[in-house]
Amino acid sequence: MTLKVEVLKPAVGAKVYLDRDMIGDPEVSQELLALLEKHTVLVFPQINLSDAEQLALTDALGERVNVAAKVPGRADAAPVYEVTLNEGAAIEREYVLGTFFWHMDGLTVDGAPPKASVLSARQLAAKGGDTEFASTKAAYEALPKEEKAELEGLRVKHTVTASLREVCGPDDIDDTRRKMLREHPLVWTRGDGTKALIIGSTADEIVGLSHAEGRALLARLLDWTAQPAFTYRHHWQEGDCVIWDNPSALHRVIPYALDSGRRMHRTGIAGVEVAA
Repeated sequence: MTLKVEVLKPAVGAKVYLDRDMIGDPEVSQELLALLEKHTVLVFPQINLSDAEQLALTDALGERVNVAAKVPGRADAAPVYEVTLNEGAAIEREYVLGTFFWHMDGLTVDGAPPKASVLSARQLAAKGGDTEFASTKAAYEALPKEEKAELEGLRVKHTVTASLREVCGPDDIDDTRRKMLREHPLVWTRGDGTKALIIGSTADEIVGLSHAEGRALLARLLDWTAQPAFTYRHHWQEGDCVIWDNPSALHRVIPYALDSGRRMHRTGIAGVEVAA
């Protein structure tokens, strides 16, 4: 079976036209995984998935992972994770505000970061709320050969404290979460042999470099990755679903009002440990 696909940008993004009754078809699942590997971000316009259908799509593409449940204090997190600033939401508001900045999912929790994240639009903000994606695969491929050589072997410490530095101070973070730290290679090798950068707001320091030198390098790589050639901005319509290759793409939301009512539902597909 060949799905109808429209390439959105050469380096990142493709629109895929998928009928809901195709979900679970092994041939379709393999085609979707190949498209994800190639385009990094897949957009399913106004497919209008129910939670059950979103979980079925997630399961069809790999083992399901609940990243939220791995965070201390959230062991009972629902398998479909609601991202919202609404009062009474299960997730603390400061963590949602942290999504205003470039990041990858699951870099600070135990276990491998998700292979892919699945996000669907349930209610939109009147202003703001677009999601931007940046391909760290395309960004790495475009680096000069000499700089690629300099990055090889470097490892980065990722922390919750770093991810919230623009939102709140360390003393405002729960002590258990303040201690959360995971180390990942700065450059990892994907399943197809290509390489991508593991960077974003959780990246705190580079092992073996001074704090200033490491932070400066991380800032330069983030600026490089966020340039227009490697990014795609998705203007949501209600019912849209987007899947992205999580360890190969940064994402962030364009800020929206606290009382906007915006609600997004997220699920995750388990990955393997990212290795240099």
